[in-house]
Amino acid sequence: MTTYFLTVAAQVMTLFLLMGVGYVVYKLGHITQTGLNEMSYLLMYLVIPCLIIHSLQTSWDPNLLCNLVTATVVALGLYLLNALLAIPLFRKREEAQRLPLQFGAIYCNCGFMGLPLVHAVLGDQALLYTTVAVVCFNVVAWTHGIALMGGRKAISLKKVFFNPGVIALIIGLPLFLLRIQLPSVAGSAISFFTNLNTPLAMVVIGGQMAQTNLSTLFRTSYLYSAAAVKLMFIPILTAALLYPLGLDPLLYITFVLLAATPAANMTSIFAQRFGRDVGTAAQLVSLSTLLSVVTLPLFAVLAAALAGYS
Repeated sequence: MTTYFLTVAAQVMTLFLLMGVGYVVYKLGHITQTGLNEMSYLLMYLVIPCLIIHSLQTSWDPNLLCNLVTATVVALGLYLLNALLAIPLFRKREEAQRLPLQFGAIYCNCGFMGLPLVHAVLGDQALLYTTVAVVCFNVVAWTHGIALMGGRKAISLKKVFFNPGVIALIIGLPLFLLRIQLPSVAGSAISFFTNLNTPLAMVVIGGQMAQTNLSTLFRTSYLYSAAAVKLMFIPILTAALLYPLGLDPLLYITFVLLAATPAANMTSIFAQRFGRDVGTAAQLVSLSTLLSVVTLPLFAVLAAALAGYS
């Protein structure tokens, strides 16, 4: 397990090194907020959809299909549970702060952080489970997440069912079920875009972190409470709830790792959109991201030990 811990820690540190590049180039003025927005757009609307389609271009396996169905049920169930757990959190804070804290405490960064981490640590099959979690995240975030941050009237069914993740699944899943491989030219193009996910996502996160006041960040007590919920309570609860189900070890570790990822970048995006406290949202995302360098390897080892994975 020591070797596994060091392997995961090395992968996490590699991701943080890439974030550091984004932090530095933003601070030096070589990337602007406009540039970060454009890179985020590329990630959400091109790179991650390509990654979802690419991950489904795998050999047919009935057991894998069963695990994908299980992953869907587990992901939706966990998000429903997290939504219920968020209700009593941070009631003493004013609404503008409370809502981003609740959102960030329960919604994980499964896209920008989870996809590259799981792929690096667990490989292609686990990446496929992560893509399912990303699609479920998009559906839940654009329903419950929108209702939480902006009220029920803000929900758009069009964005729930026609966001990039769902569209990519609509394209990729029939190809998987019908055992259709894309032509080599198209497959290679999608693969090249897929390879952009890790460096581009980490640079974006680093650039976003460069916009927060780090001195204030480490002196705000309620941010630590929200980070503790996201980085400790949620993954412990996930590990405990899923353990008795006897899931495939890769599936189990994947969901515990995803639960342990930092607060979702969408916390800041929704805070901006619905007039909530953007500073609090950005600081929570930054603090949980920084602290996850310690917690992620620990939960990776815990999940592997519980799953009997080596």
